[in-house]
Formats: sequence, C-alpha cells, structure tokens
Amino acid sequence: MQTRSLGRCGLSVSEVGLGTWALASEIYGSVSSTDATDTVRAALDAGITLFDTAPLYGNATTDGIAETRLAEALGTDTHRVLISTKFGRYSSDGAAPNFHAQRARESVEGSLRRLRRETLDVLFFHSPFGLSDIHDDVWEELDRLKTEGKVRVIGHSISKFADTQEMCRTWTAERRIDTIQVVLSLMNRESRTLIQDLSQDGVGVFAREALANGFLTGALSADTVFPPGHLNHRYDRAEIQARARYVASLRTHVITEDITTVPQAAFRWVLDQTGVSVVLSGASCVEHLSDAVRASAAPSYGAATLAAVEALHTRDFEAA
Repeated sequence: MQTRSLGRCGLSVSEVGLGTWALASEIYGSVSSTDATDTVRAALDAGITLFDTAPLYGNATTDGIAETRLAEALGTDTHRVLISTKFGRYSSDGAAPNFHAQRARESVEGSLRRLRRETLDVLFFHSPFGLSDIHDDVWEELDRLKTEGKVRVIGHSISKFADTQEMCRTWTAERRIDTIQVVLSLMNRESRTLIQDLSQDGVGVFAREALANGFLTGALSADTVFPPGHLNHRYDRAEIQARARYVASLRTHVITEDITTVPQAAFRWVLDQTGVSVVLSGASCVEHLSDAVRASAAPSYGAATLAAVEALHTRDFEAA
C-alpha cells in the first residue's frame, strides 16, 4: 500500500482508507458485526492506516455504532492507525445540523469514548448546508479541543457542493481548516477544480463515494430494483437506466491487464486525480475491499485512457 501526505497537516496516510458508514447502517443492506470486524482487520493487513467514521453512522436510537464497531475491531491496533470522525449531525436526532460549541465538545468526547482513544486525528464538520448552520462559538471551542490534545486537525466534509464550496474556500484561506472530504468519482467530478486549487495551498483531500454509491460496482443494471430504505431507492427508472448506460460505456476504456473490474477502475481513476491524498473505500466485506487494494497496486492510467474517459463524461450524476 502506497502512502501520501495529507497536505499541510503533517500526517502520512495510506492512499486507500476505509470508510465505515456501511458497517453501521443499512443503507446498502445489513452488515453483521463479524463482517465488520473482518473487513477492518483485512484493511489493517493490507496496509490501510486511515479509517473514517462519524457519530451519524448509527441508527435512530444510538449514535456512533460505526465508531464502536471500529474500536472493537481495531483493539490494541488502534494506535497504529489514523482515525477521522465528524461532528454536527447525529443519527439519533434525524441528522439535523448542530454546529455549536457545546455540541462540538459533547460530540468529540463521545467519539473518543466510543473509539477508545485520547485523540482524534481529524475532526470534520459533517456536511453543513450553509453558513447559517454554523454558530460563531464553535471555532473557539475547536481551538480549545486542539489545545487540549483531543483533536489534531480540523476539516470540512462537503455536501451540497454548489452551495458550500465557497464556504470551504473561505475557511481554507483563513486557516480554519486543513483538510476536506469531497465526493469524487467517474460519475461525479464537480469537486475537481476545488481539489486542485486547495491542494496547491497544502490542503489534504479525502475522496469519497468513488463507487458512486454502488453504480460503479459493476453489479447493477438498468433493471436493478432498489428496496425501500436503500440509499438508491430515490432514483426513478430513467435515472437508473442512464447511470447503467454510462457505466457500460466506460468498460471498454478502463478494463486493462492490470485493472480487471469496474470497481478497481473507479478507485484507480480517483487515485490518478491531481491533489487527492486518500480515496475511501466504503467496503462492507473483505471481498469488496480487495478492489480498492488492487487498484492501489496497479499502474496509473495513461494519458490516452484518461482522455477517453474524460470525453465520455457529459454530466455529473447526483451524489448522495
């Protein structure tokens, strides 16, 4: 597993990280505690040193189930790795925005308990939808948490990209944050300019949703039916068909001797994008994690392949 610098944060991370949303919720189906543990242990064995989680990754009654499962799986190996988590949205209150000082401290201390750690390596604002979500008192509290050694790095996990990218640029310029987490995939490339601009200023970049919430797994077709409760249930038949056609058009260009599956291609393409520090795999089982690991080991795509894939992209498909 190759490592990369997380920008000006002063941290070195494996270029593939494990995201844990799927390990705690049922957005893609149920995941047993055994599968969750096996996936985390396989990530360690593969050389993955960055694990991303959040209090939101729980259910209607319990925040931070993913954090708890991650800690249990890591055991005494927790100090071998870096952990990023988030604050401001919680599963137990319906994910309403809550970005103020008291809740930030409560959130950090709750995450530290669940993760069985004394320090969070990265703490992200979890998807604020605009400046109106942010209370002025939160910044001083975050500074105090850093001074106390409970948080090392502050970042911004971005959703509603068009509405919030300027807020992110401002926070970066003011040195309020030092890393960002953005959607980036063969199906959604809207964040690339932001990534390139901020990475030049030393900002670390987490890329998420590399598999476009399952559409780049290679397992979905125009006829796929998503059950109620599934993240993709919101799409109508025309949208599902359009996504399936697009993925089919990619296959001719991205499958090579070294890259043998669409998921491997999806991860390799993200890793080849300028400014990316780490791409997150949201694997819920060992088998799915292997695609990201194999992509890391494969050679970068050549200019001709990247150009051909660029030509196919005529619109950004909606992110989760």
